[in-house]
Amino acid sequence: MKKITKVVLTSFLFIASFTVMRAENAGNAPSNIIDIDKNAFLEKVFNYEKNTESWVYEGSTPCIISFYANFCGPCRRLYPTLTEIAREYGDKLIIYRVNVETEKELAAAFGIQGIPLLIFVPVKGKPQAVTGILPKENIENIVNSFLFGIE
Repeated sequence: MKKITKVVLTSFLFIASFTVMRAENAGNAPSNIIDIDKNAFLEKVFNYEKNTESWVYEGSTPCIISFYANFCGPCRRLYPTLTEIAREYGDKLIIYRVNVETEKELAAAFGIQGIPLLIFVPVKGKPQAVTGILPKENIENIVNSFLFGIE
């Protein structure tokens, strides 16, 4: 009986802390962090059903696409960094988030093998992808040099 109580209590505490974390993050997310589904992705980022031969970015502002899952510890650790970056760059940068648990078709279309996966998308040209959690400075370096051409 003690074992069952301990498992139930541990599960409850984990779920409660995760729920609080998600509520805190949701309330503090900058407006340039946008959770998107497949339809929004096709409209705002890349319509891979229409453009089967080459990458054509549908937006006019550079973006980062973050493929993540709620169960992923590194993804959860990366989110505050993305939030800071979103606040610092403001309307000069959009961060789209794709939940691979609910958007399985998008994850399959891009052959996602590991998360977190960040795809840096310039307005013109091909995107660049990085898998894993990166320090804020590394993300800023990629944004500045690759997306904005600042050395």
